[in-house]
Amino acid sequence: MANEDEASTPNPDDFYSPQQRALQDELQTRPLADAVAYAILRDTLEPEAAAFIETRAYFFVSTENGDGEPTVSYKGGNVGVAHVVDEKTIVFPSYNGNGMYFSAGNISATGRVGMLFIDMCTPHRVRVQGTAKLSQNEAHMQRYRGAEFVVEVTVDKIFDNCAHYIHMHGRDGSTSRYVPDATGEAPLPAWKRVEMLQEFLPPDDVGKAAENGGTITLDEYKQKVMDGTS
Repeated sequence: MANEDEASTPNPDDFYSPQQRALQDELQTRPLADAVAYAILRDTLEPEAAAFIETRAYFFVSTENGDGEPTVSYKGGNVGVAHVVDEKTIVFPSYNGNGMYFSAGNISATGRVGMLFIDMCTPHRVRVQGTAKLSQNEAHMQRYRGAEFVVEVTVDKIFDNCAHYIHMHGRDGSTSRYVPDATGEAPLPAWKRVEMLQEFLPPDDVGKAAENGGTITLDEYKQKVMDGTS
């Protein structure tokens, strides 16, 4: 009978694609790749990985549209922006943004996601591959005040990644001022004050520029980005 660790370790042959296997064979790394997979690859969230994910205030998520075209997006919030519900489930919020719903639309189309959780102060990273769906689950929405909906990710595979190429970054513990507060309120981002965009804003944002210092030009917005005040 397999032990618990073996039972939760996916088969490397199901993990690596034929193209990855071809490169491993060409460069004679297949035994190493198999050893690494057996050492780090899991299909459930073990306590150490879950705890690490819960301490992140941001992560990166890759999605894929119906034509197989990928994109990668930064997702930020308060510490714990990605919440581990159980050993197979992670949820994170979708806050108000630029109205493109690029990642969310891709998730609706294919449900395929890759997530990268990274610490650049004490270099470490955890990668998750999963199947996602959009949700307005009441309990999750209560956790993320101000979110339009949440993304529920079912974990397919999770693995630690070597950290030796992660270069050191400073950290002061601060998070974005645009993360909604406990009441769900958040400051108006500068891009929603750009004059040329006013006629295209969603109804809830119409007129807010006048309440927040008035409209600005595109050049003024670009300067704010350069100054770090956007």
